[in-house]
Amino acid sequence: MGRGDLSDAEWERLRPFLPVSNGRCGRWRDHRQVIDGILHRVRTGVQWRDLPERFGPWKTVYERHRQWSADGTWERLLQQVQAAADAVGDIDWDVAVDSTVVRAHQHAAGARNRSAAGDRAKRGRKSRTPGRAALAEPARPPGGGGAGGEGLGRSRGGLTSKLHLSSDGRCRPLSLMVTGGQRADCTQFQPVLEKIRVPRPGPGRPRTKPDSLAADKAYSNGPCRDYLRRRGIRHTIPEKTDSQAARLRKGSRGGRPPEFDEERYKKRNTVERAINRLKQCRAVATRYDKRGYVFLGTATTAALVIWLRT
Repeated sequence: MGRGDLSDAEWERLRPFLPVSNGRCGRWRDHRQVIDGILHRVRTGVQWRDLPERFGPWKTVYERHRQWSADGTWERLLQQVQAAADAVGDIDWDVAVDSTVVRAHQHAAGARNRSAAGDRAKRGRKSRTPGRAALAEPARPPGGGGAGGEGLGRSRGGLTSKLHLSSDGRCRPLSLMVTGGQRADCTQFQPVLEKIRVPRPGPGRPRTKPDSLAADKAYSNGPCRDYLRRRGIRHTIPEKTDSQAARLRKGSRGGRPPEFDEERYKKRNTVERAINRLKQCRAVATRYDKRGYVFLGTATTAALVIWLRT
């Protein structure tokens, strides 16, 4: 077993939930060998072509990671590990939410977009190539420019992505999302919380509601607070200075100040520590993946390792 590879105990926790070949498309290469290769790349950030030979063909390792990122296998594995921890009461449901900016390497740029595919489709129609249709221009997310659905945004420093996440009280990621680096934190607050889904060991719906939540001033606005009130989630979010001044100017019409628990807010550092643990993986600290869903799979793989080794 090499440095960073799965131990026997970690492998046994993952093995029951791994995909099984249907026998029609050939046999899968040994899952453990391929997963060890993926973990090596996530930890070191090495180019796929430079993977050590002990992990097998590099393209097999890459295609397995790309496929599992696309079909949600990494997210399902993460949920199953979270479910096992929740079954023994190992999850602290005092949740914190935050985001971090990830610098994108130049190799992360240049992914082929849909508009280029649409141009090729139009050329195909001119040459009477059957079975081709033009693709619509990809919708750009609100809150700024960016590379459509690839989660890349431009700033003074160049291309950046932003990783939005929630973590439990033991500094382990519960849910992850990727957007362009210019996106505001509050725009992803609701999607990040709704992505928390920890399955029950028996019948019943997955758990999606934390006991309490802490967040910084980036989430101090009306929509975020209204969403938490509708779901009945106790929360601690400091009030912005300008919001406080506007409320005081209105006098009695401004309403009461939002409740703020200083002691609970001190535990918000758990999400900061979860970010630090994620960024110990070089492929998460710097984005090398061209596709947004592949980078999300890389971050989810890093989160899965954190859960397995905590």
